[in-house]
Amino acid sequence: MSFDRIREKLNILADAAKYDVSCSSSGGTRKNDGKGLGDSHSSGICHTYTEDGRCVSLLKILLTNHCIYDCLFCVSRKSNDVKRAAFTVDEVVELTMNFYRRNYIEGLFLSSGIFKNADFTMERLLLVCKKLRLEQNYNGYIHLKTIPGASDELIKEAGLYADRMSINLEMPTEAGLKLLAPEKSHEDVIKPLAFVQQNITQFAEDKKLIKHIPKFVPAGQSTQMVIGATPESDKDIMYTANAFYKNFSLKRVYYSGYVPISNDSRMPVLGTQPPLLRENRLYQTDWLMRFYGFKVQEILNDANPNLDVDIDPKLSWAIRNMQHFPVDVNKADYRMILRIPGIGVMSAQKIVQARKFGKLRIDQLKKIGVAYNRAKHFITCADSPIQLKDYQGTQIKAFILAESQSKYLKTDSNQMILF
Repeated sequence: MSFDRIREKLNILADAAKYDVSCSSSGGTRKNDGKGLGDSHSSGICHTYTEDGRCVSLLKILLTNHCIYDCLFCVSRKSNDVKRAAFTVDEVVELTMNFYRRNYIEGLFLSSGIFKNADFTMERLLLVCKKLRLEQNYNGYIHLKTIPGASDELIKEAGLYADRMSINLEMPTEAGLKLLAPEKSHEDVIKPLAFVQQNITQFAEDKKLIKHIPKFVPAGQSTQMVIGATPESDKDIMYTANAFYKNFSLKRVYYSGYVPISNDSRMPVLGTQPPLLRENRLYQTDWLMRFYGFKVQEILNDANPNLDVDIDPKLSWAIRNMQHFPVDVNKADYRMILRIPGIGVMSAQKIVQARKFGKLRIDQLKKIGVAYNRAKHFITCADSPIQLKDYQGTQIKAFILAESQSKYLKTDSNQMILF
């Protein structure tokens, strides 16, 4: 195969892969034994940040953009008039090794359109992983997309070679998926997610009894939802995410703002801005659920089915629940301190530690990292000024908005209202 043809394939299949955002990851534990290439230990991928602050990258490609499905939201759908290409298994292996040896990448993210059938595609993805691990002795990070409908045997074998596996939920609700991709169902996603989770649990149990057990998807699994292509509320989206976190112990749920690629009347028209602000608010809500102890029902419910455009969900919750404030940071428990706007996880931990040595004052809170201009409306400390008036939540919101600037609010807020 000529170099020009390989380069053309790479351009086509790397560009087609850019719509899949669920490639940011960390937590791989595959170590180099000194006889191979690469080390996925504590490593993340795709120009993202790992837990220790490093920015790293990967080769992110599709095996092919041929697909038997005609999902309206997908650029690779069979009815779309785009250039088609497909790598061979050996071409992907060679590209990965060559890029890795030149220090261009630190891992591989491999997905694919579905050609012929699910097992045919999954088998080729698996072959790429096996050749990298067994023939090239490659120990770097591999994130592999599971193909919906593939057999359990192929999925289980793939889990022995990949660091992370993921399968896209696509739309937040079954109704939304049927509207744009009637050939697919959420059950096609739930089944392999459950199967992989059962095997992760089983391998962990076996390791307690047997010393040498192979690794099975050591960095866990994730999923992705397309946001803004169908008219679900933020409540619908986050309730679905919460259920998948709970039922399948996912490492991450990713929210991908829909980029209009079709003039179909069922979706936003070409030229509509992707809902980047909404995507950001959903990630903030996800963070509150995973790291701040919030239940999804506290943030989104029948009375508040959509997130506030102007302010972040934590501040929005605080303004709606002023009965809990002000909070004395020198007395409150850690859980309540986490709920104060302007205080993050690390700042909350520092507050709990520092107040053991004396009552905290305003200047100390600022040094700890508290965003005091925001937090001051919700806290008291050793030298808090006496407040003669109790402000309403709407007034506090106005004060904070007047003092702050958000890069997201420079974007037309109409992007949040697509339907």
